[in-house]
Amino acid sequence: MENELAFFDREVRARHSAAVLAGVDEAGRGPLAGPVCCAAVILPADITLEGVNDSKKLTAGKREQLFSVITGAALSYSVVFIDNHVIDDINILAATMRGMVQAVAGLSLLPEYVLIDGDRLPPLSVPAGAVVKGDARSQSIAAASILAKVSRDRLMAEYDGVYPGYGFAAHKGYGTRQHYEAIRTLGLCEIHRRSFLKGLL
Repeated sequence: MENELAFFDREVRARHSAAVLAGVDEAGRGPLAGPVCCAAVILPADITLEGVNDSKKLTAGKREQLFSVITGAALSYSVVFIDNHVIDDINILAATMRGMVQAVAGLSLLPEYVLIDGDRLPPLSVPAGAVVKGDARSQSIAAASILAKVSRDRLMAEYDGVYPGYGFAAHKGYGTRQHYEAIRTLGLCEIHRRSFLKGLL
């Protein structure tokens, strides 16, 4: 049975005569450390993936489960990381836009229309529309949000072993009290965003 998010995508496909629709979202704009992760996904036009929703509304276990469902069902998907050095060089918004462009470029199919979560459009070469709170409205964007969130969380868990003591596996680089205390004790490490931590430098 079609749900509201799948219905939204069907309406977009019909309105723009776009059989191949891509959804794009990011994870990790706010953390003090690590990359921003952008994902693009093209789902079959007739599919309804039960449980797919805004990644922030799902448990970590549910996101992991849906990651496998989405990657298995997708006609194409692409995940891109833009690291902290680029974020510091060009700012987080520009880094996110760059990641979204690269994620769409990484798809094996050329989308006829692209749905972007948020209120800004990256400079794409294909028609696109921005959808505010799109990860709670569009199945394609919600699927992309899950791919981005799970991919970034997995990477931050790996970084926990590379840079021990900061608690990256727990807070994923966000500005928790534990993270700030670790920075005061250990200083900054290679993956910290200096532009986000000017007050501590």
